[in-house]
Amino acid sequence: MNTGPRSDAFVFFGATGDLAYKKIFPALQSMIQRGHLTEPVIGVAKSGWNVDQLKQRIHASLEEHGGVDEDAFARLSGLLRYVDGDYRDSATFEALRHELGSAQRPIHYLAIPPSMFPVVIEHLGQSGCADNGRVIVEKPFGRDLASAESLNQTLHTVFDESSVFRIDHFLGKETVQNLFVFRFANTFLEPIWNRHYVQSVQITMAEDFGVKGRGAFYEEAGAIRDVVQNHLMQVVGFLAMEPPAATYHEAIRDELAKVFRQVRPLRPADLVRGQFRGYRDEQGVAPDSTVETFAALRLEVDSWRWEGVPFLIRTGKCLPVSATEVTVQLRRPPLSRLTAGGGNHFRLRLDPDLDIALSVRVKKPGDAMTGEPTELSLVSQPHGDDMSAYERLLGDAMSGDTTLFARQDGVEAAWAIVDPVLGDATPVEEYEPGSWGPPNATRLAAKAGGWIAPRGGA
Repeated sequence: MNTGPRSDAFVFFGATGDLAYKKIFPALQSMIQRGHLTEPVIGVAKSGWNVDQLKQRIHASLEEHGGVDEDAFARLSGLLRYVDGDYRDSATFEALRHELGSAQRPIHYLAIPPSMFPVVIEHLGQSGCADNGRVIVEKPFGRDLASAESLNQTLHTVFDESSVFRIDHFLGKETVQNLFVFRFANTFLEPIWNRHYVQSVQITMAEDFGVKGRGAFYEEAGAIRDVVQNHLMQVVGFLAMEPPAATYHEAIRDELAKVFRQVRPLRPADLVRGQFRGYRDEQGVAPDSTVETFAALRLEVDSWRWEGVPFLIRTGKCLPVSATEVTVQLRRPPLSRLTAGGGNHFRLRLDPDLDIALSVRVKKPGDAMTGEPTELSLVSQPHGDDMSAYERLLGDAMSGDTTLFARQDGVEAAWAIVDPVLGDATPVEEYEPGSWGPPNATRLAAKAGGWIAPRGGA
C-alpha cells in the first residue's frame, strides 16, 4: 500500500457534467456517511452557475442514484464550494486558488474530455494549485500507444508519477478484487495454476443491450478501446501474474506491468471484430461505420508459467446475456471414457454478482463407469458490494494509496499489445443481435475446445 499525507481538499473539474451526476456525487455522499470525507469539496465548471445551483444538481443526482441521506447531504453542502469559469482562462485558476484557502495538498479530479487535460494541467501548474497535489485521470488513458505516451508526458510536466491516479472503476469493484484474493489466498491453486494443468483461460464480458443512445461516443471508442485494453487486460493481469511481494507497496503493479510486457502484440489473425446488425441505424453512428461492437481475441503470454496456454477474450454488445465471467479450463485426465464431454474448470463470475464455482465430474448413475459434470458452488454473493467502485477509489486516491490505479508503464505496455490491430487491421463482420458474435469468432477458441458460455447465456 503506497500512502502518504492525506489530501486536504477534493477538486473536481466537470462538476456539472454527466460523470459527476451519475458517479461522483453518490460516491461523495457515501464517503460522508462512513465518515471518510471531511475536507472541502470544490467543483469547477463553465456553466454560468453558482454554488446553490450545484447543490440542487447534487440533490437531484442523489435522488436518482441511490437516494438522498438528508443529513449527509447537508454535511456535503457545508463542504461544497464552486468555481465557474473557462478552463483556458487563468482567472479561473486564480479563483480556485482562493477557494482552496489553507489547503496545502489538494487532489484534482479531471472528469472532463481528454482534449482538455493539457490545458487544465498547465494552468494547475502555473497557478500553484498543483503544489504538493495529486491528480485523478479518468479513462481512457489515450486512444493508442502514441497518445498514451503523450498524455503521460503532459501529466509529468506538473505531477510526479506517484501523484497520478489513473482511475478505472472496474478495478474498484469488490468482485474484481476478489479475483486477486482467490488467486493468491488459496494454497490448493498454486500447484495447478500453470501450463502443466491449465488448457485455456477464457474471459467474457457480455452485454445484452446495444449502445443505449451513445452511438457518437461508441464511434470514437469501439470495443477494443472501451473495455479490452483496460478492463479485460487487468483481468488477464490478475490471472497471469506471479505472486507479489507482500512487503513492497508497488509489488502488485510491478507484477501487472510484467505480465503485460510478456503478452505478445496482437496480429490480425488473433482478432475477430464484429458489429451487431442495426448499429449503423443508431443516432450518431456513421452509415458506413466500421467500428466494432464485438471483439474476440487470442493472447499468448510468453512466460515460464503460461507458455502455450491461450488467453481468450471476447466482449460485445447485444449478446445473449449481461455478465463478466472467467473460465479457467483444466487439462483432461487420460481416461477418456470417464471424462467424455469435457474436463474440470473454475468459473469466476465478476459481474453482475460474485459467483465462484468448480466443475467436477462424478459417476453417472447406472451400470456404466462413466462420468458426468456437476458444478460445486464455492462462493455466491448475489447482492454484490455495499461500497461503490468510485467511493472506494476516491477514498484510496485521497489517502494516496495507488494499489488499484493504473501505472504509466502498465498502461503503455497494455496499449502496445492492442496497438497493431486498432482501426481496420481486420474487417468488421456483421452479427445478429442476441447471438455470440460473428461465426468466425469460433475459430479462435477451436483448439481450446470452443468458447464456454457464461452461466445463463448458453
